Amino acid sequence: MCFLRRPGAPASWIWWRMLRQVLRRGLQSFCHRLGLCVSRHPVFFLTVPAVLTITFGLSALKRFQPEGDLERLVAPSHSLAKIERSLASSLFPLDQSKSQLYSDLHTPGRYGRVILLSPPGDNILLQAEGILQTHRAVLEMKDGRNSFIGHQLGGVVEVPNSKDQRVKSARAIQITYYLQTYGSATQDLIGEKWENEFCKLVRKLQEEHQDLHLYSLASFSLWRDFHKTSILARSKVLVSLVLILTTATLSSSMKDCLRSKPFLGLLGVLTVCISIVTAAGIFFITDGKYNSTLLGIPFFAMGHGTKGVFELLSGWRRTRENLPFKDRVADAYSDVMVTYTMTSSLYFITFGMGASPFTNIEAVKVFCQNMCVSILLNYFYIFSFFGSCLVFAGQLEQNRYHSIFCCKIPSAEYLDRKPVWFQTVMSDGHQQASHHETNPYQHHFIQHFLREHYNEWITNIYVKPFVVILYLIYASFSFMGCLQISDRANIINLLASDSPSVSYAMVQQKYFSNYSPVIGFYIYEPLDYWNSSVQEDLRRLCSGFAAVSWVEQYYQFLKVSNISANNKSDFIGVLQSLFLKKPEFQHFRNDIIFSKAGDENNIIASRLYLVARTSRDKQKEVIEVLEKLRPLSLSKSIRFIVFNPSFVFMDHYGLSVTVPVLIAGFGVLLVLILTFFLVIHPLGNFWLILSVTSIELGVLGLMTLWNVDMDCISILCLIYTLNFAIDHCAPLLYTFVLATEHTRTQCIKSSLQEHGTAILQNVTSFLIGLVPLLFVPSNLTFTLFKCLLLTGGCTLLHCFVILPVFLTFFPPSKKHHKKKKRAKRKEREEIECIEIQENPDHVTTV
Repeated sequence: MCFLRRPGAPASWIWWRMLRQVLRRGLQSFCHRLGLCVSRHPVFFLTVPAVLTITFGLSALKRFQPEGDLERLVAPSHSLAKIERSLASSLFPLDQSKSQLYSDLHTPGRYGRVILLSPPGDNILLQAEGILQTHRAVLEMKDGRNSFIGHQLGGVVEVPNSKDQRVKSARAIQITYYLQTYGSATQDLIGEKWENEFCKLVRKLQEEHQDLHLYSLASFSLWRDFHKTSILARSKVLVSLVLILTTATLSSSMKDCLRSKPFLGLLGVLTVCISIVTAAGIFFITDGKYNSTLLGIPFFAMGHGTKGVFELLSGWRRTRENLPFKDRVADAYSDVMVTYTMTSSLYFITFGMGASPFTNIEAVKVFCQNMCVSILLNYFYIFSFFGSCLVFAGQLEQNRYHSIFCCKIPSAEYLDRKPVWFQTVMSDGHQQASHHETNPYQHHFIQHFLREHYNEWITNIYVKPFVVILYLIYASFSFMGCLQISDRANIINLLASDSPSVSYAMVQQKYFSNYSPVIGFYIYEPLDYWNSSVQEDLRRLCSGFAAVSWVEQYYQFLKVSNISANNKSDFIGVLQSLFLKKPEFQHFRNDIIFSKAGDENNIIASRLYLVARTSRDKQKEVIEVLEKLRPLSLSKSIRFIVFNPSFVFMDHYGLSVTVPVLIAGFGVLLVLILTFFLVIHPLGNFWLILSVTSIELGVLGLMTLWNVDMDCISILCLIYTLNFAIDHCAPLLYTFVLATEHTRTQCIKSSLQEHGTAILQNVTSFLIGLVPLLFVPSNLTFTLFKCLLLTGGCTLLHCFVILPVFLTFFPPSKKHHKKKKRAKRKEREEIECIEIQENPDHVTTV
């Protein structure tokens, strides 16, 4: 290997170039040996993956177990709300049967809720009989634990000019039934049975009361409707698989019955499928539990695996037919597996970072762990199982067997004596080949379309301005969408769209969104409640809220009773002896914790309840309230915490879901920068970084404009977008920067002709496989469809439209390749002239 120094080039540049060449040729040599090993032992590499799949696949069926804790999956793992919940529970253990304040507080535990909605224009208050019948039917249920009723009115219309805000009419009423379980496993089972019977009863009552609309919700409803997506999507996933199999088979076919590879396309998709089954078996063997977010893994793994399949097929077509089939397989590995190894490594790095402890959402972490295992097995199965299939197909081709019927192809003389239909079925392509075409694979319909039509059209000088305008429009919409990103994630986005939980949430949001959930205000340190400055601080903290406070009620009681309690002993003495003994104030006993030191009583902790006025965007305003109250607990003299069980899902959710994308993006950027001067060509990495950034921001902005919230599914799709873009852009860009044609236009044509077929095959199969997701009635699958559709569309746009045009404008320059070719041509002409002069009688042989 000889390296000539370019005039004016520094010595360091020569060393970097030598290092890049050594690394590249070393990787190619390793992949060439790997291909030779597979081609010499195809039965072994075919058998081992099959045995692994059977072993782990059976284990997956035996050990399948769904995840039962939805909060553990989708709520941030480490949040201040969970610490606040532990402190609040330790101070005030939940006893839901004693205080009606819990009727508005979504406590963790067993409960049943029902909303009764009157028809438009009717007044729910005039249908008291139906409400009472429903109430009595619930209380008469067996195997339950008696509870109290908490109710709210929704869609309230007040009497005009009423000073005391009298209610004129209401559209809906909400009733909540809490069960006493006290953490007992037996009572929890009874409570679960009661909730099932409660939901059945509400459906039955709906049939009896046609004049009312009933919507039910129980504590297990979210979990049930979350897993319902997997049940609804089973048949659709199988349809997706059939569509991908069909697309891969058809796109791998040719009119040439010898070189057509329909079964290789089919076997390539099946290779990815069995690798996914093996990964699922490993997941369940390691005590993993299934959840509906894992539904995206088959689509993610298929998008990467089939890319390797189609690239190997393209690499096989680029090899010389006169070589033995084992050498052709080795050459295909040397040509393709270097880039596929790099992209698989980046998949593993990005999803590995998503599975790191920095990820705060358990569902994202579990998904990324499974994806890492799937990528490793995918890579192993592609070069082993599919490589063995390629060896057998190459052997059939070398021995001139039919690619479908596996029979010997007859000679041309024999075909000439047969009917036209027989000639069409058994033709090996020689009749279609023209005198100037040396590669019969050029007749593949995608290859022919790109070479004869698309390459000339996209590089036309009159098309380029429109492509630039198209990219400016794309960038504008992407930027506009990125500016509108907000933390509007809702757990409803992960549920089946036609489920009772979603219907209940929609009605509740419409009619009961005027007020926030009841927020517990816990004072966890002793406080001088009798001090006027403390009283003023409490009033200031509670201003703007509708407060249910024993402190406020006690102050009013002292004022009405004309009792003075300006010191500790008087304040606590009147509180215990008079205030808390009155029937209307007895429920406040559960809100105050007393301690006794000798003869002196102290208040060591207490709690209040706050309700904020909200608008339609209830969740966003509750998060704002939470972010305002928490800093006050540190700055004020009063030490308090605020808590509602819904805070566990809201607390820093936006930061928790975006961190995996930032970590994954940083990982990709770090890897590409570290390999900037090592792998293939520095400008290739530079263009790859720009392309991936453009695709990622485009998908992020467009999905925001498409009303896709930033939940765990969309975040996983954004991580996948990074890798999918690299998977398809990297081979195209690296082939371009290493091309030695005279001009950039010729280089991009060569790149598209070499990799365009595989890219188009893979993206088309990927997008067609997404279509059945549209027919799954689930918000989760609809989000998955939107994000993956944008991922495939933006990648296809960049590979076939934007990059082919922009690469003709900007570096790398191809002038030095042109000079080298001229020098070689001149040297060759001189040698030929010398030979002609020395052998004037043998000119034709020269």
